[in-house]
Amino acid sequence: MNIEELIEKVAKGEIKLHQVEKYTNDKHLATEVRRKALEKRFNISLKNIGHYSIDPSQVIGKNIENMIGAVQIPMGVAGPLKINGEYAKGEFYIPLATTEGALVASVNRGCSTLTAAGGVKTTVIDDKMTRAPLLKCPDARRAREVAQWVEENLEYLQEKAVSKVTRHGKLRRVKPHIIGNNLYLRFEFETGDAMGMNMVTIASEEIMKVIEEHFADVKYLALSGNLCVDKKPNAMNFINGRGKTVIAEAVVPREIVERKLKTTPELIAEVNYRKNLVGSAQAGSYGFNAHFGNIVGAIFLATGQDEAQITEGSHGITLAEVTPEGDLYISITMPSLEIGTVGGGTRVPTQREALSIMGVAGGGNPPGTNAKKFAEIVASAVLAGELSLLAAIAAKHLAKAHKELGR
Repeated sequence: MNIEELIEKVAKGEIKLHQVEKYTNDKHLATEVRRKALEKRFNISLKNIGHYSIDPSQVIGKNIENMIGAVQIPMGVAGPLKINGEYAKGEFYIPLATTEGALVASVNRGCSTLTAAGGVKTTVIDDKMTRAPLLKCPDARRAREVAQWVEENLEYLQEKAVSKVTRHGKLRRVKPHIIGNNLYLRFEFETGDAMGMNMVTIASEEIMKVIEEHFADVKYLALSGNLCVDKKPNAMNFINGRGKTVIAEAVVPREIVERKLKTTPELIAEVNYRKNLVGSAQAGSYGFNAHFGNIVGAIFLATGQDEAQITEGSHGITLAEVTPEGDLYISITMPSLEIGTVGGGTRVPTQREALSIMGVAGGGNPPGTNAKKFAEIVASAVLAGELSLLAAIAAKHLAKAHKELGR
């Protein structure tokens, strides 16, 4: 069968999209066949989707199925931003992939202000990836017995289950939740520089096999019981954290606030209180902030993170207050920043290049340090975005900026 015949059969549905590789070993050609079949079927042109630098052979089967090309998102850079972290130390430029005009300019203004103020202080509070399998027990008392056994045998489970499937994952803790005869085991793992969802998922399944061997009357029902919690707004991660829990804070002298942001520490603090705290409480929001999701989303898209986890990345609290000296103290707390510098989308060349701008591509030495450094950079960029937007609202500049840059 020649290529034109293959395109025709795919267009007619006689050969399914996922079956194209059966007729050619060339993944680049398979990608082209699917794209041209769609063009033929719908009488459209997909020439821009067909222009890309990604090698299909490197991503098909790892990052994508039924590939037809690539979508391009404009990428800008904000910075330099001075960070005084435990892992990120020095001045950094932050890649932001977005189609929202004014976003990069706003973050850039925040970076300039914070750098002029001496930089951002960052602190990683916690680092864990979770998975919460569901077990059905005969009754609540049996569920409690199983939970106690698991809590007492974490080292045994590490040896018999986790170590069989991963060299990098380490079972650190379990937090059981019992509802009726349902037992949810929220396992916490260390995952090095990987975000770690695949790692902990595979490890958790091995743990379930061991538990079922020890408790014949207990049935393993679901690898995820939705208490992990993954890719959904939730109180669990907001309170207990998932991924990196990180805080970024700074003190901005009054003179710099007035000169660079055209407002005052008092107005920024009041806007934050009435908007981000009171307004968010009335809305029942898990995001007591102005726009974490904007910065988190732009960095995630630029660096190959799991875009669905922007949901939890938008959780968090912004605080602002006037210091006794009359300056502005501002901080952001991110309880659930799920990121990595190895694995997943970080392998895609363009995304890996974006990580390299910040000096965090690949694994760290020792393992885990690159991901923590990345977390401090993300949190600092979020702080820059929060400061700039709050100042724009306080100075009544928000609409003007979007008129000039967002149209």
